[in-house]
Amino acid sequence: MSKKSRSKLWFLVHSWLALPIWFFVLIVCVTGTLAVVSQEIVWLANPQMRASQPSDDAPLLGYDQIIAEIKKAEPNLLVKEINRPDESHFALDVDVTYPDGRSVTVYVNPYTGAIQGPAPTFNFKAFTRALHGWWLVPFTNGYSWGWYLVSFLSLPLLASLVTGLVVYKRFWKGFLRPTLRIRHGARIFWGDFHRLSGIWSIWFIAVISITSTWFLIQAFMFDNQVTISTAPVALVVPRESVPQTTDGAPAPMISLDEAIRVAKERIPGLDDSYVSLPLNAYSFMSVGGRSWYPLMYQTADINPYTGEIGSTRLLSDRSGLELVTESMRPLHTGDFGGLWIKLIWFFFGLLLSMMVLSGLLIWTKRTALATANAFKRNNKRVQTATATEVSP
Repeated sequence: MSKKSRSKLWFLVHSWLALPIWFFVLIVCVTGTLAVVSQEIVWLANPQMRASQPSDDAPLLGYDQIIAEIKKAEPNLLVKEINRPDESHFALDVDVTYPDGRSVTVYVNPYTGAIQGPAPTFNFKAFTRALHGWWLVPFTNGYSWGWYLVSFLSLPLLASLVTGLVVYKRFWKGFLRPTLRIRHGARIFWGDFHRLSGIWSIWFIAVISITSTWFLIQAFMFDNQVTISTAPVALVVPRESVPQTTDGAPAPMISLDEAIRVAKERIPGLDDSYVSLPLNAYSFMSVGGRSWYPLMYQTADINPYTGEIGSTRLLSDRSGLELVTESMRPLHTGDFGGLWIKLIWFFFGLLLSMMVLSGLLIWTKRTALATANAFKRNNKRVQTATATEVSP
């Protein structure tokens, strides 16, 4: 086979990867793009999620002050965990338990400590992420088949990237001399758009396809009881080590602000994003957040009576494989650097969606005809060769 014929073969392989499966890929790309900014969309629609500042110079309350304000409004409320979103315009997410046993998440203003309302168990953010991630197929026994179906699409996406780079020789020239002809008909426009958007999205397509491939591997490992985690078991305070007051009740615990101070001494640069309170007299406090490496959380488990750190989960505690695999989800979602990172992921997600759409349009107009012509040329060569062999 000549070099020109091989190039045409590669092009046909790349084109046939745009079979109707790409309609499904298009839907997954669109829902994934929406999922990136779904929290911001809910914020626009739900005022209870907003961290409204009562005045321009109003300071953020400390965690102890937050709990004090919650207790003032709801004395019998049990606070279990406080989560602070990356973006300051979001209210705190506080997990609480009511006296009747209901466990819910409520939005709390970080400036006033006021409870602004309960968080719905299923909203637009949860819907888009479930639709994108596992096609709304319920998890019954392990990962759902919807998760496998969606994550499997990473393979044709990655294959399309590789074959696209093979087909379009010297693709890097698109960075220096981008071409988008808008007055030469739809076929020329969509072809230019597909190539140009693909060139500028190489890094994004690689990130999305590789991380999605990991999600496929992760599901397979979990469903087959295979783990690579080196996380230690949860600590408990021994019964005999629980200090008691004169009436036999457990002694008061240290404050949350003190627990955060201790954690920050052990983990320099820690951004305390969440605090988990003890569930009972024998549980440890947990403080966690990002530091210099924004893709992963580091945590410290603290004895609630003595303030001593019982265990930590630092970057240095992870194996090399864990450092890579635990970075996959934030890289896939863009949820690691605030609003600007999300907007970058949203833009390239939209570009990827348009590129899939343009690929479908190109395929429907050209691939079927090109394949038919290739078969005709091949049959003609076979007939010519046969005629040559049988001629006297």
